Amino acid sequence: MENTNTVTGTRMVSATFQDRDSAEQAFKALENKGYTKDDINLIMNNDTRKRYFDNDEDNDSKLGSKAMEGAGKGSAIGGSVGAIAGVIAALGTNLIIPGLGLVIAGPIAAGLAGAGAGGLTGGLIGALVGSGIPEEHAKQYEKSVKEGRIVMSVKARNEEDAEDIEESWRGYGAADVY
Repeated sequence: MENTNTVTGTRMVSATFQDRDSAEQAFKALENKGYTKDDINLIMNNDTRKRYFDNDEDNDSKLGSKAMEGAGKGSAIGGSVGAIAGVIAALGTNLIIPGLGLVIAGPIAAGLAGAGAGGLTGGLIGALVGSGIPEEHAKQYEKSVKEGRIVMSVKARNEEDAEDIEESWRGYGAADVY
């Protein structure tokens, strides 16, 4: 099933990544195609944030460098932002939601921030479906986030971009690519 928006002809491309390195490569591939921090959605659980991004000494990495540039630009709901703030802020609007143990960045976070904390009453599945990801994929992504994977998505500008993104992400070890 394709995630195509019939009004614009664009579709959401999404996948899970096992670790920081693969997610970072996928992020770089999007940047190389001209996508910006404001186009990319990133979702992980708080334990994953701590494992890969707390006490980040690898500031030469793309996400590490952006972490330093964007520190403090995000918003937090119900807790302190912590070391991941810069990484997530580098990807645009972000939310850290301790009650649900989630870190969310990108356009999806902007929409949720506008809705306030109540915007997540449907949980992660509702947020993902609201961003254009079909419910059956959203359920898989919720499970993957709970298992410590990083979910990344982007609305492709056209079908050619979507296919290129999927192919490059698979090359970086992405799973559940839709």
